[in-house]
Amino acid sequence: GLRKGLGLFANLRPVRVDPAMVATSALRPERVRDVDLLVVRELTGGLYFSRPKRRYATARGDAAVDTMRYSTPEIERVAVRAFELARFRRRTLCSVDKANVLETSRLWRAVVSRVAQGYPDVACSHMLVDAFAMDLLRRPQAYDVVLTENLFGDILTDEASMLAGALGMLPSASLGAGTAGLYEPIHGSAPDIAGKGVANPVGAILSAALLLRWSLNRDDAAQAIERAVSRVLADGLRTADTVRDGEKPIGTAAMADAIVSALR
Repeated sequence: GLRKGLGLFANLRPVRVDPAMVATSALRPERVRDVDLLVVRELTGGLYFSRPKRRYATARGDAAVDTMRYSTPEIERVAVRAFELARFRRRTLCSVDKANVLETSRLWRAVVSRVAQGYPDVACSHMLVDAFAMDLLRRPQAYDVVLTENLFGDILTDEASMLAGALGMLPSASLGAGTAGLYEPIHGSAPDIAGKGVANPVGAILSAALLLRWSLNRDDAAQAIERAVSRVLADGLRTADTVRDGEKPIGTAAMADAIVSALR
């Protein structure tokens, strides 16, 4: 795919609950207030890309096989990226795996632990994925940078999106070793609402802010966009996916125009 072809091995998904969206979250306000975490997901290895991967016929019916494979270099490079990001945040990192069962996770934990030795200023912990999935809903404020492999990251970031109110609220970045990246909201193409003008543009707009921050080194411009989004949300403007009972949603273009106006 495009990401693998460009060598984009780290998927970054920030999950921040805007103060105006606290009441929209699937959890109680006291659970999500001040949530600000960053999930770093390994993007080009693991179960989705390893071989063999096939479906085949047997005498007793069809069977299928997927392979989960990770190498030390694949784990090292995404771990280094996560620790570097943690240095510019609250300096804590939780690595999520399934080391009690999976051999790939045992290697993952060993490599991450070794990389952590080069970052004594970052507090590193490890957690099993099932325990983390529960704790993410119980005390999401406890987490800063979360590092995990491809499959686990795919599932956990969708879970985390409910903290923010909807999938349409969250941006993402896929980065490699340099400054080039691929930026997009975490939701899919949503063909069922294509052309209807009801999609939430916030995730796409915040993805542009990430591009400015991480590829163009323009944190000032990124913050300006993020402040504009916060102002519009504070004014009570909502698209259909985040509107509450009794509120009237606005469309895609109206939301985007409001954010542009707040940016000026």
